[in-house]
Amino acid sequence: MLVPYKKEHEKIAMGLLSFMPGEKKIKKLQQTMDHYEADPDCLLFLWKQEAYVGVIGVEKSQDSYVLKDLSVNPSYRNEGIATKMIQAAEKALGAELLGTRHTKDFLEHCKEK
Repeated sequence: MLVPYKKEHEKIAMGLLSFMPGEKKIKKLQQTMDHYEADPDCLLFLWKQEAYVGVIGVEKSQDSYVLKDLSVNPSYRNEGIATKMIQAAEKALGAELLGTRHTKDFLEHCKEK
């Protein structure tokens, strides 16, 4: 289930984001969280099953949304959770997600499934 980010989810979201390459350092994680909290065009969602197991971040760009961040707890990988998060985010936003140079290939891979 896709859950919109709230401040009370900050530590959970930071923990999930820390599984991404380039997000290991606490200062970088805090900058990422500050960006999502301060910019109204940036939205962060968590994926909840029995626990929070994933996070997806998007940024509004004109009439579309760009996939910025996507991470799944390593214990839950290869279960199709990333694909479910992308589909749920697109449904919630009413728009197809576009990729960045970092997320484009992964996004296309998920949509092929």
